[in-house]
Amino acid sequence: MVWTLQDAKNKFSAVVDAALAGTPQEVSRRGKPAVVVLSAADYQQLVQSAVETRESFAEHLLAFPGLKVERALVKPRDADF
Repeated sequence: MVWTLQDAKNKFSAVVDAALAGTPQEVSRRGKPAVVVLSAADYQQLVQSAVETRESFAEHLLAFPGLKVERALVKPRDADF
């Protein structure tokens, strides 16, 4: 069910009860999806699942399928100090 923001405010207990019963409750604002109310247990499960499947930043960079970039064949110039 999608609640309007006004209805969700007026019947917040019903929104929370439904979320605790295992059915996430969507709330819209001005006709557009705004938020989802879900139980703390469901939220923790989502967070734990994300943490378990997340790769490291280094793994993310190494998996980049980008093009191989050739280095320029330029000799360094002499520097006087």
